[in-house]
Amino acid sequence: IDESQFYTSSSLVKGICARMKQLGYEIGGFDACIDGRVPKGSGLSSSASFEVLIGAIINHLFNNGKMSGVENAIIGQWSENNYFGKPCGLMDQTACSVGGLITIDFEDPSKPIVKEVDFDFVSTGFALVITDVGGGHDDAASQAEYASLPTEMKAVAAVLGAKVLREVTLEQIVEKIPEIRKVTGDRAILRAYHFQGDNQRVVEQVAALERNDFQAFLKMVVESGYSSYMYNQNIFDVVHKDEQVVSLALALSEMVLKGKGAWRVHGGGFGGTIQAFVPQDLLDKYVQTLEHVYGEGKCHKLFIRAKGSIKLDL
Repeated sequence: IDESQFYTSSSLVKGICARMKQLGYEIGGFDACIDGRVPKGSGLSSSASFEVLIGAIINHLFNNGKMSGVENAIIGQWSENNYFGKPCGLMDQTACSVGGLITIDFEDPSKPIVKEVDFDFVSTGFALVITDVGGGHDDAASQAEYASLPTEMKAVAAVLGAKVLREVTLEQIVEKIPEIRKVTGDRAILRAYHFQGDNQRVVEQVAALERNDFQAFLKMVVESGYSSYMYNQNIFDVVHKDEQVVSLALALSEMVLKGKGAWRVHGGGFGGTIQAFVPQDLLDKYVQTLEHVYGEGKCHKLFIRAKGSIKLDL
């Protein structure tokens, strides 16, 4: 592992090949021409999509396609953690590799449980719009802000004798608030409250989609966004509080979409991107409103494809 090559595409390729070889897969050389439209560093899984693409190529060229989509995702994450130098999770890789609308349970990160959600998004008449609002900082103080999210949540869990918050209930947290706040402060408790609420919301969102109740799903997207803003507090960086690009984008989104669509922060927050579910009759107005502030080409209208990283036989 060469730390001087961290954050390079070549390091991801090396890491994927190294891990596949360790796991007993065949590897080999190939020439590839890659055409991509995923903006770098925008919260749109740019590194994850590249990783699972490389994994899929090696899988089909040298291993007869026997590697599963989930294993491809795990290998991509391993490469990003060890060769690319970024301690990412597994969500983006799994979503890119498996494809479609899915839920993922990471109780055992080495064996994520992936479930397909039977829902036809195209039939809703809504567009999924991701807007790149910019912002975000690499200075140490800002990085510490981002890192505080899992650190504070785990601190709350630790007071209750657990490693992570999924091992405890909201009722247990509320009962112990007087003791917890002496150790963690209040913000950590608010973030734990968000975690518990959002985890339950995912279950209810899936149920809404499976009964074809898209309006209930949208309502919960908005609720989740408000919870992120008020309780998780990952919308703006208190170190650079004059710069609130995500907050402003959410306000503009609410102005156009209130009662008709849904909007929330996307990705890790503190800058980057927001997501919105926009009805077709408001799509032009929404894009014009956001791009008036953030610049032409910053809104990306996305399509949720049914397949992930696959080989096309032409």
